[in-house]
Amino acid sequence: MVRWRSGTVTTVRRRWAGAVELDVDLPDGARMRALAYPALVGDPQPGDRVLLNAGALLMGLGTGGYALVVALPDRLPADPPQAGDSRDAGHLVKARYTPLQPILLGVDEEASPHHDRLAAAESVDGMPVVTADLHSALPAILAGMHADAPRARVAYLLTDGGALPAWFSRTLAGLADRLVGTVSVGQAFGGDLEASTLHSGLLAARHVLDADVAIVAQGPGNLGTGTRWGFSGVAVGEAVNAVATLGGRAVGSLRISAADPRPRHRGVSHHSLTAYGRGALAPAELVVPDGLDPDLAADVTAALAPLTDRHRIVTVPVDGLDAALRASPVGLSTMGRGLDADHAYFLAAAAAGRYAAGLLG
Repeated sequence: MVRWRSGTVTTVRRRWAGAVELDVDLPDGARMRALAYPALVGDPQPGDRVLLNAGALLMGLGTGGYALVVALPDRLPADPPQAGDSRDAGHLVKARYTPLQPILLGVDEEASPHHDRLAAAESVDGMPVVTADLHSALPAILAGMHADAPRARVAYLLTDGGALPAWFSRTLAGLADRLVGTVSVGQAFGGDLEASTLHSGLLAARHVLDADVAIVAQGPGNLGTGTRWGFSGVAVGEAVNAVATLGGRAVGSLRISAADPRPRHRGVSHHSLTAYGRGALAPAELVVPDGLDPDLAADVTAALAPLTDRHRIVTVPVDGLDAALRASPVGLSTMGRGLDADHAYFLAAAAAGRYAAGLLG
């Protein structure tokens, strides 16, 4: 459950879109690194007292290592300017029935200027959609897309398997000018558009953002338990089904690694094999980068063989992709490993982006 702490802001360390990083001193003399979302709690300043949820930080869980600011109890932010007794500014509640649930204007709800368009929309018109397990694949997929199609209009759909606030992701903040927009779907929030479901989010990407191609991946902070079904990336299979339902073309970015110390994630991760092999009931095109180390390539081929009854395995040339990855405007890191430490992982994601870009004609 929640481990509460109260402290005083001593330093505002850095800011990015939607988030501010702080140093907070506790009464016992300890210091914690904390993260606040000003849209939810206000803008902390040195000297402010803050209430923190410190559980994940104290447990040493990955992705960020922050205590989270729950409130500035002595300086609450003003109410939003919209009337609080109507739905004119939206009634889409996310992170529902938690103390910090935001009430937002959904792109697909009645008060939205896009409601009629989305109410009539039935298809994404063959739009290629790259599905990925980890948030760390996002910049690599985008690099592969723009390597061959620099003018492609790319939308990102943030699903709710990891961080719910889009603001948590420094990667996303650094890629903002490379995307036509972010759609936060399900319980996720903080994107350029808010959607109730992945289905309506895909339709919004196509018909509101006018995207040529989309990327679907959870936010930072993958959950895994070491069991076949107990990981948040299982939703990749459901994403493939949603893309097929809406007449899109699903392109699977595979989690491939020769560097992960855990056997279940080497070669093709069991996360990819379960999500695409068991969770996805509709077909996808699963991308393998050409030129992998021969031993790794053999492992990948053997692992994917059982999936060929449903999916098409495509091998994609990788010339120029290393340079595209190194030119990424944001750093590349997965599970603490950078590009050179886990080259096959990022190359596989970039190859999926390249393949999707090639479907644009």
